Amino acid sequence: MENTEKLANSKEVIAYIAERFPKCFTVEGEAKPLKIGIFQDLATRLEGDPKVSKTQLRAALRQYTSSWRYLHSVKPGASRVDLDGNACGELEQEHIDHAAQTLSESKARAAERRKQQQAKKSEGQAKNAGKTAPKGKKAAAQSAKGRTSKPKPAKMTKKESEPRRELSANDVVVGKDVNVNMGNGNLPATIVEINKDEVRVRLTNGLTMLVKAEHLSA
Repeated sequence: MENTEKLANSKEVIAYIAERFPKCFTVEGEAKPLKIGIFQDLATRLEGDPKVSKTQLRAALRQYTSSWRYLHSVKPGASRVDLDGNACGELEQEHIDHAAQTLSESKARAAERRKQQQAKKSEGQAKNAGKTAPKGKKAAAQSAKGRTSKPKPAKMTKKESEPRRELSANDVVVGKDVNVNMGNGNLPATIVEINKDEVRVRLTNGLTMLVKAEHLSA
């Protein structure tokens, strides 16, 4: 029996309509500007589909068209497409300008969030360092003992790795070669999809994964 359970969220709806209309929607790589009125076309073509409702379609379209990947596609010379991939005329300049402004504002907000998260992380590290530092009285008492025992050789400390260069908002683009920061190591990867705070990357072994933009570096 065919599974007719409704899709759970907008991400699943986008994947579903990309499967049904692959010449119009994509889940990774470069997107295509959509025909004006595409929602009504979708609602008509999927009418009676038990997996998805009109409300879900509307929410999924809103998420799809506000993604960085889609906003990057709204550029001079690009043509809108219908559900079957047929060209529906070139984009108007006002739509191109609006997409560029929306993209710039979204990237600025994402950069500010990363900055705040980094500040909180640094503050937490500073607090932890303060907890492990010797108390002033204890240090003075140790000094007052005046012991003349042979000083212990200094312990070898692990050499810290070179600081990673955090990506700027303009660096986060599809096709960019980056490093995914995983603990003490980096994994080389390529950006294949951008969705606001999350970025989908493809590792050198072919696997893809979703990461926060703050975990990427040059």
